Amino acid sequence: MPAPKRLVIAITGATGAVYGVRLLQVLRDVPEVETHLMVSDAGVLNIHQELGLSRKDVELFADVVHSVRDIGASIASGSFQSDGMIIAPCSMKTLAGVAHGFSDSLITRAADVALKERRRLVLMVRETPFNLAHLRNMVAVTEMGGIIYPPLPGFYHRPQTIAEMVDHTVGRILDLFAVEHALTPRWNGMKSND
Repeated sequence: MPAPKRLVIAITGATGAVYGVRLLQVLRDVPEVETHLMVSDAGVLNIHQELGLSRKDVELFADVVHSVRDIGASIASGSFQSDGMIIAPCSMKTLAGVAHGFSDSLITRAADVALKERRRLVLMVRETPFNLAHLRNMVAVTEMGGIIYPPLPGFYHRPQTIAEMVDHTVGRILDLFAVEHALTPRWNGMKSND
């Protein structure tokens, strides 16, 4: 049997915890993907505030859970094989840490590993409006090979619920890692009014 695809997932203290949690829920049902989860302290606060869930509730969706303080964890090394990392949502503090190579937590260290090993790194940055520091940090991460993916919903599929908007965004993230899903309809071209 081939080795499972491994994805490192972090939830940080920006609004939008639903994206990270929904990503974990979907991946839990994909047996060929192994998830490694980290949740920052601020991420735990947002999970509770926005979703009414505890850290333990969310950790149940992951295959492996790491403490953000465990800088010696397996995912802190480039020798740990993974297919990439998703920070969903990504706070501006975490973005700055990644952009400037501050490996002061396991989240920013794992992101640094993804970049140095030329693995896919996706940051679902959440803030609005952006200031110049935010924009420059996004440029820096992009120049290093990361993907900046603000979770902006698409409306061409005419979502009827927040859940449909979240699934559309999560589906697009899964597309970046070639994980099959049926979360949202595919674009089949513009329909004519003729």
